[in-house]
Amino acid sequence: MNYIQDFVAEISNYIKNENVELNAPMKKYTSFKVGGAVDLLVKPETYEEVSKVIGLCEERKIPYYIIGNGSNLLVRDGGIRGVAIKLSKLNGININGEEIIVQSGAAIGEVSLKSRDASLTGFEFACGIPGTIGGAIAMNAGAYNGEIADIIDTVTVVDHKGKVMKLTKDQLELGYRTSVVLKKNYIVLEATFKLKKGEYEKIAGRISDLMRRRREKQPLEYPSAGSTFKRPEGFFAAKLIEDSGLKGVSIGGAQVSEKHSGFIINKENATAKDILDLIHFVQKTVKSKYDVNLDTEVRIIGEEK
Repeated sequence: MNYIQDFVAEISNYIKNENVELNAPMKKYTSFKVGGAVDLLVKPETYEEVSKVIGLCEERKIPYYIIGNGSNLLVRDGGIRGVAIKLSKLNGININGEEIIVQSGAAIGEVSLKSRDASLTGFEFACGIPGTIGGAIAMNAGAYNGEIADIIDTVTVVDHKGKVMKLTKDQLELGYRTSVVLKKNYIVLEATFKLKKGEYEKIAGRISDLMRRRREKQPLEYPSAGSTFKRPEGFFAAKLIEDSGLKGVSIGGAQVSEKHSGFIINKENATAKDILDLIHFVQKTVKSKYDVNLDTEVRIIGEEK
């Protein structure tokens, strides 16, 4: 841990003390509410701070991980060796005509509501997605027949050498739950979306309807990371899981939701191991019954305990 103490001493020149946390429990920073501690959590407030922290990690060969609000993240019980860079302080949202310019740490739902308030349509589909803009772009997040690819214009990213680049929609290589951001491990700093003028009442009504549907169909009362599995080509993950007789199945404190089989939830003080064991059990069962591979949508990092 001496290397972390040295690292903290160096970044204290430009990162505020309140934005640095040693041995930060990741269960506090993930929607699953599980996981061990990360050696160091840093919350940069500017793009320059992001670049400096990444540059120092690279120079010192310290592993680092970018996290938004931890809504699509499962950290193993042994925690994370290295540095977690949480971008939640980079949360600016600016509207310029029919464009909306958003920093990577802004909550997707907040951007959807700001768009509504400006009578801009196109972002309604994202009103209930629990992630941040950076993660949404990396995963080409989508819901209710809409996705980031439909409205994105440009994205500013930084690579692991500290080079800042502006990427067009075509350069983002957006596909189902993937992008060049994921493939090349870029860090999203900012994005510009192109929306259209609409009627406030219609936009607000659509958002209200989608939020109601989400509350009715998804187990929002329990910690989870949203949809646990990607949609296999030609199938629906939740239907495969339910048809395999796995709805409500539990391992430890983790459960396949009785409300929506596509969600694995932390029902009662689950460990990350409980959740991982249940994920593997679901994958094995569906493969055995239907010969379909279920790939996880949730990102899994950290060490075993």
